[in-house]
Amino acid sequence: MRLFQRTKEQKTSSTLLRLTLWHVAVLALFMAVLSYVIYALLSRNFYGKSDAVLTSIEDATVAILQHGLSESGLDELAARDAVRILSFSGYTLSIYDSYGNLLAEKPIGISEEFVVPGVASLADGEVHLYTVKANDKTGLRRVAVVHITLQPVGRTYIVVASRSLDSLLVQLKTGRRILLVGVPIGLLLAGLAGWFLVRKSFAPVLAMSEHALRISAENIDQRFPVSDSPDELGRLANTFNDLLSRLSTSFHLQKHFMADASHELRTPLSIICSTAAITLQLDKPKEDEDYRHSLGVIQEEGRRLSRVVEDMFCLARADSGGLVLQRTAFHLDELLLDTIRSVGWLATAKGIRIHIESLEEAPAQGDEDLLRRIFINLLTNAVKHTRAEGEVFVSLEKYEGEYRVSIRDTGKGIEAEHHGLIFQRFYRVNPGHSQEENRSDTTSGAGLGLPIARTIAEAHGGSLWLEQSNREGSTFVCVLPIVLQVEQQLEMS
Repeated sequence: MRLFQRTKEQKTSSTLLRLTLWHVAVLALFMAVLSYVIYALLSRNFYGKSDAVLTSIEDATVAILQHGLSESGLDELAARDAVRILSFSGYTLSIYDSYGNLLAEKPIGISEEFVVPGVASLADGEVHLYTVKANDKTGLRRVAVVHITLQPVGRTYIVVASRSLDSLLVQLKTGRRILLVGVPIGLLLAGLAGWFLVRKSFAPVLAMSEHALRISAENIDQRFPVSDSPDELGRLANTFNDLLSRLSTSFHLQKHFMADASHELRTPLSIICSTAAITLQLDKPKEDEDYRHSLGVIQEEGRRLSRVVEDMFCLARADSGGLVLQRTAFHLDELLLDTIRSVGWLATAKGIRIHIESLEEAPAQGDEDLLRRIFINLLTNAVKHTRAEGEVFVSLEKYEGEYRVSIRDTGKGIEAEHHGLIFQRFYRVNPGHSQEENRSDTTSGAGLGLPIARTIAEAHGGSLWLEQSNREGSTFVCVLPIVLQVEQQLEMS
């Protein structure tokens, strides 16, 4: 039986591929946004520098034109001086009068290469910037236009400065190519690196998966290797090891339970079969007493079988959560007295006296039949393990919110090595003696009495434990909560 089913390798690869694709997708989105921002800032910076130079040329032209008009009053002369002085490589300059007549330009004929839109509607004194297409197929040009009236002559002039955008566009195109080529290459490298890192990160998980596949019922005690580093994988391995430990414990308990249950059922069945076979093989019955003896043995072993099966069924129901309590209101002190009377014949047969040290009135609520079983088991054990002519002491006391029932015997006690084991199922302190000693007991004698008693106490919200045990005897204590309702108190009163 495999504890872990094999997962398909395709699923693992699919998980690695999905993680890698997610990694690349997120990185691609980030790179796309970053590339757009870089390109926008680069374009804005290029245009900003070009516009600043054109605006400066416009301002200088207006100043030179103003100065020339103030000295000569001749607009053509002032315009030529301005064009001559502001002669910069890569930049053009044209000056027009208010009627659109060209006064001066540089280089010659540049005014025919492009058309400035909306000159008549421009506000006076403001520099306006445009991008226009040149007629000479040289590409786009950046144009700055100002429509201004100069004093004291009171004439209006239009100053147009421009520059070619070819060099700027080439730089932007180069930057765009770098981004278009560099980003995919970066994403490819990032994807390969992501695949490598994810695969390396998953390697311990895959190793644990392979190790888990090798664990079966035959080697359930194997554990996952745990690295020294206290990382997530180390905690995961420890978690799996804890899970395996719990599974191993349950598995061994189940195997032990099945083995003990088989043994306990096999012994009385063997006795029944042997007794019946011997009786049937008799050639001639001697007396009716022989038949009665054989039937008595079969009946007793049948009862013993019934008790073992009933105990096992009770524990199985408790384990599966199917132990349903039939809660009724009763007096716990009366139930304890009735139980003492039931066990009295067993104590009398051994000359044992049962003393009641204290017995307070104890109205209670719970499953009376199951609670009776607790006290029957404890008292039977106390009488069984007490020497002849010994004593057993019983007390019932009320504390805050609970009843405390104590049963103390004067037997030889339980050795310390058995204290933590006596509540385990089918555990017996002296297994070699139990078959004969317990044949006439009211409990099954199979090592189920104390586990059932503790299970019933816990089902009522209480507890049961061995308080002390030494050569002077043993004391078991059962605590049950007081859950009696007010209306039930009234009914009982």
